Amino acid sequence: MKVIGITGGVGAGKSFILEHLEENFSVEIVLTDDLAKELMMPGTECNRALQDAFSSYDVFDSEGNIVREKMASVIFSNQDMLTTMNSIVHPAVKAEVIRKIAKARADKKISAFFVESALLIDDHYDEICDELWYIFTSEENRRARLKATRGYSDEKVDAIFASQLSEDEFRANTDVVIDNNKDKPDVVKQIDQEMIRLLKEGN
Repeated sequence: MKVIGITGGVGAGKSFILEHLEENFSVEIVLTDDLAKELMMPGTECNRALQDAFSSYDVFDSEGNIVREKMASVIFSNQDMLTTMNSIVHPAVKAEVIRKIAKARADKKISAFFVESALLIDDHYDEICDELWYIFTSEENRRARLKATRGYSDEKVDAIFASQLSEDEFRANTDVVIDNNKDKPDVVKQIDQEMIRLLKEGN
C-alpha cells in the first residue's frame, strides 16, 4: 500500500481529483481539515487541551464546542494563540493520520492511502508519505474559481494566496505535479496514469 500526500493552493481543484480517486480506485482518503474538526469535538483530548490553553478567552459554548467565529477572532489577532492552537491540533492530526495508515496497512484492503492537506509540506508529511503530489492550477484560474464558486472578493483571494506557499515552493518539495489547468478529462488522464504507475510498483 502506497501512502500519497496530496496538496495544492486553495481553488486548485483537489476535491474533484479526490472524488475521482475514491470512485475509481481502491483507496482511502483522509482530509486533515475534516480530521482536525473531529479531533476538536467535546470530550476529546485535543478539545480538553484547547480549553486549558484558551481558558481566559470566551471561545467555547456551554457544551465545550468551539465557537468558530470567536476562536477565529482570537487566533487571527494574536499570533501567540494561533501558534498555541497549531501546536495542539497539528500533532494530534498527524498522530491520527499515522494511526489510520497503520490500520489500513494491517487490513490490506486498499492499494493507496491519500492524505490531503494544505500544510502537507509545512507539517513534514513527507516523513510518513511515499510520495507528495502537487495539484498545480494557475493563480488566474484559481482566482476565477474562488470568485465563481465561493463568492470571494479579490481582496480575500489576495490574502489567502499570500498566506500559502508559492508555486516554486510547492514544486520544490513534491514528487509529482498534476496540471489542473485544462479540462476534467485532461486531469483524469494524468491521475489515472499515476495510479497505474503506483499499482505496477506495488508495495
